[in-house]
Amino acid sequence: MKKIGIMTIVGLIAVSAVAKIDLVTLPQRETVQMTIYNSADLTLVRESRALTLQKGLNKLQFSWANTLIDPTSLEMMAKANADKIDIFDLTYPPRVRELGLWSIKSGVSGKVPVEISYLTSGLSWRAFYMGTLSADEKTMFLKGYVRVTNNSGEDYENAQTRLIVGKVHILDQIAALARRQYPYGRPGTYPRPMMDMAPPEISREKSSMTYARAVQSSVATPKVIKKEGLSEYFLYTIAGTETIRTGWSKRLPSFEAKAVPVVNLYKYEEERYGRSVIRFLSFKNDKEHKLGETPIPGGMLKIYRAVDDEQHLSYEGQSSFKYIPVEEDVELNLGLVQNVVVEPKLMNQKTDRYLFDRNGNPNGWDEIQTWKMTVKNTRDVAVKIEIQRNVHARNWDLENKGEPGKYEKVDLDTVKYTLELAPRSEKVFEYVLTKHHGRRAD
Repeated sequence: MKKIGIMTIVGLIAVSAVAKIDLVTLPQRETVQMTIYNSADLTLVRESRALTLQKGLNKLQFSWANTLIDPTSLEMMAKANADKIDIFDLTYPPRVRELGLWSIKSGVSGKVPVEISYLTSGLSWRAFYMGTLSADEKTMFLKGYVRVTNNSGEDYENAQTRLIVGKVHILDQIAALARRQYPYGRPGTYPRPMMDMAPPEISREKSSMTYARAVQSSVATPKVIKKEGLSEYFLYTIAGTETIRTGWSKRLPSFEAKAVPVVNLYKYEEERYGRSVIRFLSFKNDKEHKLGETPIPGGMLKIYRAVDDEQHLSYEGQSSFKYIPVEEDVELNLGLVQNVVVEPKLMNQKTDRYLFDRNGNPNGWDEIQTWKMTVKNTRDVAVKIEIQRNVHARNWDLENKGEPGKYEKVDLDTVKYTLELAPRSEKVFEYVLTKHHGRRAD
């Protein structure tokens, strides 16, 4: 704990208001849980503390100096003897900034565990991934990470961290609320984040037990992320606890998936990519591909390849992607390559089969083009490549010669060739394109 705590300037509070009331000292946190929403600058924090109360009326000072806590979101709840403890108001003393005074009427004396919750901003996270292809590039070892950044002004020590994928809409930005001047009036109602309705295993009744298990397991076990579905949101819970100090970022492991089947595909289409060959990597977020248990948050994936038995790696490319739902296919653009080459060359062009009108003017003819396509694979692995050629005519015929591979007509004026090339090999084929113009087209 760094910023939140007991204020020592008690004299700033009107003495007459507290002369006969015990002032409770705010103890250190026992546990803390953060739920960070990725689509908004919003974090729900739950702190577990043990207050020492006297029978009767108690006053508790709570300070949030130099933090981005929204004072209108502060809540406190007794986790034991709830029927004997009444937390009935939270006031903001005049001429004292960033300080709240809770009034607690207790029917018991001694330590009482309470949970303090609030919304804050300045905490964020992003996902990124590393994929290592096998030597034959048929499978990939996929590792996911998240990086949590804390600019909230508060240190969170030994905190259980949870991450939300999904969109949350609020009327007021939390950072703006945190900076509101006394008396911190709520400018309007906004929906509480869904995490206020915690799943059963982290409900308020069981939170102490859950936190304790998390602290014990953090010492002996590696960090993993537990995932759960919550309506349109998705929750990632990092096992154990982490200390994330303000101004710092920390990388946390998300998941690992071994031997994920992948498809490497090279594409050539001048109208879309120019004269370069583009490499694509595709897989599916399903059980058949060793995935499919959870959606995959959007992020950046860097691809490497194991090049020898000693697992030396070569960098293959990178691609960013958006949120991938379960059962969804994904195709990643890894960028242009130099080691797979397509060289189209116009070998011959002529016109033929003219038709004339009654005045002797041509009103129909054929345009005949002969193209030579040279495809080279200079890599030490086999590759598959798709070549799309655009005809730019509404009526045409095409004749293939040589080794064109699989040929198909994609749409009205587009054809596609799919070739598979062995390592360090070359294929050459030709096609004769006849475009019909004027009456020939009819």
